[in-house]
Amino acid sequence: EAIFTQARAEFRQNHSGLEIHTEISVSPEDDLELRRITITNRSSATRNIELTSYAEVVLATPAADAAHSAFSNLFVQTEFVRKSSAILCTRRASSPEEKPPWLLHLMLVQGDGHGEISCETDRCRFIGRGGTLANPAALQGNAPLSNTVGSVLDPIVSLRRVVTLDPHETVVVDLVLGMTESHEGALTLIEKYQGSRLADRTFDLAWTHSQVTLRHLNAAEWE
Repeated sequence: EAIFTQARAEFRQNHSGLEIHTEISVSPEDDLELRRITITNRSSATRNIELTSYAEVVLATPAADAAHSAFSNLFVQTEFVRKSSAILCTRRASSPEEKPPWLLHLMLVQGDGHGEISCETDRCRFIGRGGTLANPAALQGNAPLSNTVGSVLDPIVSLRRVVTLDPHETVVVDLVLGMTESHEGALTLIEKYQGSRLADRTFDLAWTHSQVTLRHLNAAEWE
């Protein structure tokens, strides 16, 4: 089931005894997208769920990426902040006046019973030799990701965690993807969203902002 409103998009799915509810919203106060994934184990067996995120890094205008994608990727640098479960990315400046933006990505699991965080920022390592995104090497087996960071040929952001769910137990995972103007600003946002309270606030603010916009337009969400 898919539900789209002014404030968020929602997707509900049942698969192999798991009930999965995904909510996606954009913060009205910070430059970031929040994805909240709620997983419930509806089976009678304990399940170990491997959660892996994946996104490709550009940090350039669409025109620049289309014209020189491979060359542009060579200037992206990545950083792993393990204690905050986050990856940071930026582009090396081509001049002293240039101030490239910073991308941040974090995965937060509410509650206990989850494994250590691991990351991957090299697309070649994630996909593997001769592999594809439909069947990448990183999803073969249950090993942690390689934690490769720094200057990579083809940058991505990927985080992995394993959570254990007893029968009828629920876990909530928040995935944050955002942009800031500086390294300090990225670290500030990462620390800001470490708790579930700020994530809850994002959904609440998005709903309030959508209602104010509709009222200003004298429009209704449903016709």
